[in-house]
Amino acid sequence: MTPELGLVCVSASKTVRFKTMTRKRFLQFELAEQEQVLRELYTENLHRLAIAIKFCAEHHIRLYRLSSGLFPFADEPIGSAILDEFAEGLSLVGDQSRQLGIRLVFHPDQFVVLNSDRPEVIENSIKILTMHAHVFDLLGLPKSPWALINIHGGKGDRVERLLDTIANLPDNIRLRLTLENDEYTYSAEQMVSICSAAKIPHVFDAHHHVIYAQVDSYEHESVGAMLEAARSTWEVPEWQLVHISNGAESFLDQRHSDYITVMPSSYRQAPWIEIEAKQKELAIQKLQQEWLYSDLNVLSPVEAEPSPSKVASVSRAAQKVSLRK
Repeated sequence: MTPELGLVCVSASKTVRFKTMTRKRFLQFELAEQEQVLRELYTENLHRLAIAIKFCAEHHIRLYRLSSGLFPFADEPIGSAILDEFAEGLSLVGDQSRQLGIRLVFHPDQFVVLNSDRPEVIENSIKILTMHAHVFDLLGLPKSPWALINIHGGKGDRVERLLDTIANLPDNIRLRLTLENDEYTYSAEQMVSICSAAKIPHVFDAHHHVIYAQVDSYEHESVGAMLEAARSTWEVPEWQLVHISNGAESFLDQRHSDYITVMPSSYRQAPWIEIEAKQKELAIQKLQQEWLYSDLNVLSPVEAEPSPSKVASVSRAAQKVSLRK
């Protein structure tokens, strides 16, 4: 098996970027102006989404995670109505993704908590998920985990509430929903159990797992075991998606590094892998060149180039030394 590697939201280059607007600025406009602003934003970002899909195809990247901010304010009535105006364009972009063989997925932000103690938080979470599902519907993507919407488990010790909320979600959300283990609240083992009960897939994140379990290697037997356990929750095992990241300063650092230089050997059996690294497509390219078709799991480090400000600082220091001489 040769895994397929996935790009997250934007590229390290300026090729894949999206326009946005703060809520504060948006609310300064009158209603007619708000509608015009959204039409302009959605037009531009739909064009840029087509560019992102083409970019992935050109770089042999077959999975793309759409930005949750792709269509700002589309979770509000005004944005949802404007988005419907773009149904034809979204359908064409969905066709493009299928023709180029690019799998599209979503990962809504941390505000989605389906088992909060506060009903208004659950209500807002469902509103956010409804928007994501609506985008996928307009793209013409299947109501299945092929076009998944991935979230975390939310509040600890609220499993029954989580299961109850999931069971009552509309089909266009529930049939796409996946749950991911995290570093502190829900272990991979717990998430497999929850996903089995909810009859939805588990997206295994090896880095979250090692932090939660406090193990010092991706070669720990639990990593491969949890990868296999997670696969059992996928009705179509060939669709299994996993995440990988490396710690920025140390192995168990939760912050993401620029590149992936350590991969679990078990991930060679993972069909689809989202690469969560700051250097985006450059990190994917390194894996394509050094890991994908080799037997290496520890890759060469990448020397970070000094920032322009640091170069200028060093240059000034050198000049001062020269003057002293």
